[in-house]
Amino acid sequence: MPATPPELSAAREAVLQRAANMLMDARRNREPITALPADVAPATEQESFYIQDVIGAAHAPIGGWKVGARGPEGEPFFAPMPAAWMGEDGSLFSGMNHRLHGVEAELAFRMGHDLPARALPYTREEVIAAIATLHPAIEILESAYVDPEKVSREDLLADLQINGGFVAGPAVPQWHDFDFANEKVTLLIDGSVRVERIGSNPGGNDPVRLLVYLANEGAARTGGLKHGDWITTGSWTGVTWAAYGSEVIAHFQHAGRASLRFAAEKA
Repeated sequence: MPATPPELSAAREAVLQRAANMLMDARRNREPITALPADVAPATEQESFYIQDVIGAAHAPIGGWKVGARGPEGEPFFAPMPAAWMGEDGSLFSGMNHRLHGVEAELAFRMGHDLPARALPYTREEVIAAIATLHPAIEILESAYVDPEKVSREDLLADLQINGGFVAGPAVPQWHDFDFANEKVTLLIDGSVRVERIGSNPGGNDPVRLLVYLANEGAARTGGLKHGDWITTGSWTGVTWAAYGSEVIAHFQHAGRASLRFAAEKA
């Protein structure tokens, strides 16, 4: 169970645990809800993050974290990514957790060394030294909500920021000199180009800053970053909706490509 924030009473904690159970049941039973009822909905981002952590604990082990920001100077926010929802490059995704088939092209880091929680903040150089590799990636977006674009930001955050899966392609050699500002990305579904952009991550052109935040300010929730963790750093393409039977390819000009497929029918 996640640590209770100091401002969260035992009664409120119980309410937010109910909210977490509602979100998990909605996904598990394929009975999406319009929104969380007002009496259990999170009122703040911190309450949303508490719900995330309850859901993450129920889906342990965690395979990594999705972290992003609304602008180059914006404070990052993050959510756990259950390991069971991850697949290898080219994987077929099917089953009850795949209803909406949302996809985003991303770049993700793989941790090569632990960064355990500590009082002294990690420097940028220490975080970079702990990163093993950079990869092209695709995040799958799924939700407990009928239409995740019509719920409050707090409700959206609570639903693991609508994470529903993840794949990564081969490692990028010599990523330390990577030009994020001028990297081109193309997202294809069934061979058709759906999105094509350059330097388009809303969090800016310095994804490493997101990992520094995660290693330091985020450690109270993560317990520290671990060897093998995947850290995905925000969408380059926005949400694109695929369908049953679709093949999805994220192709970065220099970072390479990642792909996945969705099953042709409901499982």
